[in-house]
Amino acid sequence: MRSAIIAATVIAAGSASAQIQITEWAYSADGGEYVEFTNVGGTAIDMTGWSYDDSTPVPGTLDLSAFGVVQPGESVIITEATEAAFRTNWGLAASVKVIGEYTNNLGRSDQINLFDAGASLVDVLTYGDQDFVGSIRTQDFSGNPISAAALGADDVYQWQLSFVGDFYGSYAALTGEVGNPGSFNIPAPASTALMGLAGLVAGRRKR
Repeated sequence: MRSAIIAATVIAAGSASAQIQITEWAYSADGGEYVEFTNVGGTAIDMTGWSYDDSTPVPGTLDLSAFGVVQPGESVIITEATEAAFRTNWGLAASVKVIGEYTNNLGRSDQINLFDAGASLVDVLTYGDQDFVGSIRTQDFSGNPISAAALGADDVYQWQLSFVGDFYGSYAALTGEVGNPGSFNIPAPASTALMGLAGLVAGRRKR
């Protein structure tokens, strides 16, 4: 009975697939570029049949089925590095889901496209500091949303570079780049001081 209830919950969550959002990315990093997706909603989402592509954009290019069921608040990662190398570089626990060795690499100006099992576009982020003058360049420093309003907005101007000890708990990887892959704090209105303190706490918990 319990398993049936869980299954029904996951199936029902499919209609709310937009709650899986792009929450972090770095297009160029010594330890491997990466994109993070997070379930920012309140129900589990089964990512079987989901896929990713860059600016092509073609559903099914990179199969994300290995993520399986993603729980509320859970973050998952795709990276060009091997799974093992990425985990070691960032000190990630085995519980963090990582799909490694993808080959449709991101460029300095590119697009991140997330598709659900029905090939519908769930989220997209178009970026490029040369195309969008004054926006961030995620080379060795990942990008994070400035506020909750940035999620799903496809507006790179609403993203900022990570820094050690920020609201998201960013820290330096073994290869030197700065980011916070594998966990996500949904931003909310707060003072800079409070955001910095929350980030330090989150960073300590992650490590």
